Amino acid sequence: MKCRVCRGPAVIDLRRHNANFCPEHFLDFTRKQVEKAIDDFEMFGPDDRILVAVSGGKDSLAIWDLLLDLGYQADGLYIGLGIGDYSDVSGRHTRAFAEAKGATLIEIDLRADHGFDIPTAAHATRRVPCSSCGLSKRHLFDSAAVEGGYDVVVTGHNLDDEAAVLYGNVLTWQADYLGRQLPVLPARNGFPRKVKPLVRLTEREMAAYCVITGIDYMIDECPMAVGNKHIAYKEALNLIEEQSPGSKFTFYHGFLARAQERFAASSGDGTDDRPGLRTCERCGSPSSNETCAFCALTDKVAGHEPVPVELIRPRR
Repeated sequence: MKCRVCRGPAVIDLRRHNANFCPEHFLDFTRKQVEKAIDDFEMFGPDDRILVAVSGGKDSLAIWDLLLDLGYQADGLYIGLGIGDYSDVSGRHTRAFAEAKGATLIEIDLRADHGFDIPTAAHATRRVPCSSCGLSKRHLFDSAAVEGGYDVVVTGHNLDDEAAVLYGNVLTWQADYLGRQLPVLPARNGFPRKVKPLVRLTEREMAAYCVITGIDYMIDECPMAVGNKHIAYKEALNLIEEQSPGSKFTFYHGFLARAQERFAASSGDGTDDRPGLRTCERCGSPSSNETCAFCALTDKVAGHEPVPVELIRPRR
């Protein structure tokens, strides 16, 4: 197996590109894919202050590394979710990366700073853990970016993630979500701009990037995500991709090019510029009610004793 560029020994084959790459040219390939996504979707410029949402996993650490390598002003934000050993290990990976790169890392601890963690929230609300987790992360990413004066929030959602979300939304014809499924959500009404520079790269490619560059990342999946439909959608798409390489890219990017605008009206053109949006009387964040969903969650969980992650049964 030889590198398509230099004909030297290759370390990875990319069937969807009908190409093999050596370490040097694979890293060059990933940088170019990220640069193309940034340029094509006008995600941000060289003078923008960037806040990267990092979890200790391969995707978020890889995109942080790539942005630093490309010369962007990129700081990291890590949220301690209180999910037992999983959170402890993910936090260590994130701190180790930031220290090795000499990069700025902002940390928020749900339990210490807001009085609850995700297992306890799942128990108190009697809803799937991913509900409280997603709500909390979105709110804290947004508020940290606004308070810190950042121009844009970057997340590590890759092509596999976006194709799986699109697959699920199409299966159930969630028109409002389809209208918002974009690599860029512009800043609106107190919400920061949010972007996904990895939409041209897969999970496998990001894992290879971390291995080649020596990034030590969290390998285990979140123990509270067992039974999440998103995982099943990924598995289904992986079967299709195995038979027809490039299907995920064609599915997702074809949707963006040919169909996404048809759903934009259902979601306010994919922005947070919704009518009737007001300010949360508690935290000052944009909200459709007097109290935002995050503050309502903290009220509901307040006073509950911490619940170990082992006691939360995964729901299917």
